[in-house]
Amino acid sequence: MREIEVGLSKRASAAYDFDQIALVPSRRTRDPENVSINWKIDAFDFSHPIIAAPADSVVSPQSAQQLSLLGGLAVLNLEGLWTRYADPSDAFNQIASATSENLSKVLQQVYRAPIQSELIVARIKELRAAGVVTAASLSPKLTQQYWQQVVKAGVDLFVIRGATVSAEHVSSESNPLNLKTLIYDLEVPVIVGGCATYQAALHLMRAGAAGVLVGFGGGSSGTTTSVLGVKVPMATAVADVAAARRDYLDESGGRYVQVIADGGVHQTGDIAKAIACGADAVMVGSMLARAQEAPGAGIHWAVEAGHPTLPRAGAITTSAIGSFAEILHGPANSAAGLLNATGALRRSMATCGYSDIKELQRVEIIVSQ
Repeated sequence: MREIEVGLSKRASAAYDFDQIALVPSRRTRDPENVSINWKIDAFDFSHPIIAAPADSVVSPQSAQQLSLLGGLAVLNLEGLWTRYADPSDAFNQIASATSENLSKVLQQVYRAPIQSELIVARIKELRAAGVVTAASLSPKLTQQYWQQVVKAGVDLFVIRGATVSAEHVSSESNPLNLKTLIYDLEVPVIVGGCATYQAALHLMRAGAAGVLVGFGGGSSGTTTSVLGVKVPMATAVADVAAARRDYLDESGGRYVQVIADGGVHQTGDIAKAIACGADAVMVGSMLARAQEAPGAGIHWAVEAGHPTLPRAGAITTSAIGSFAEILHGPANSAAGLLNATGALRRSMATCGYSDIKELQRVEIIVSQ
């Protein structure tokens, strides 16, 4: 990786975001109808690689069912309003009626309600009863407390998601989560993240993760850079984690770990760019928060926004631009790159001459900043 000199005592690596790169078409083109955008993780097949992020403003038990019927995967946040309140309608109304000046305080207030373990079980069973792939997330801190209830309730895919997740957490106050022991004790595939470096990803893969989330959580509403000064541009981060997957594939004798870009995907073109850098799928929040059916009703926030002492995400106001179906499958009625995400991905792959996601990972890219 190219290094630049910051000053006499410090050198830094050059890194790039999705908006700084572009795909280069090959000598061959295809019809979009001859392109496959199917995505598979473990035993589960999906008709497209767009995952709905575990944000309360996007995924409810009802919207998870809708998104699943549209061919994708939706992850329910088990630390969200749906497991703190039997009926979270009043909490959502408080958020919707908050002013921009007091929105953060309102979010902290509604998330002060304790998580109820019986609601965790009830929400998972609700999704299972609907007959969809049931995916749910917890932070590393609460995984140790609730994972047994989650698995017994019948989750299909377990997501351990935080701003930064490592296989070697150090704590002087509690017994830290041992990812390797936990993952091998579970009977369901586990997706873990975020991470943003080759070494961190390799450790998570060695711990047994079926998928690794690349990013720091929070997405477009995140303020981790402002609050903590932490950031790795997503194009570089995905490419580095993809390199770890390649090396782990050789090291493990053929075990393939899914790389999922979790952040930086704001427009439809970013999906193709993430895959071009090595991702197998993308996790999106703000793109789907613009749906008419989204639980946030025009406001999008990440789970970090409700932290009681150090919020690392704000809330962004959006406007409805269409249904979940239109955002994912079109038709698009504008050229803003916010609708018909699967159609845009098919067209990008066809323009570059690739027939499936694995082939698109080999496309040439250029820095276009």
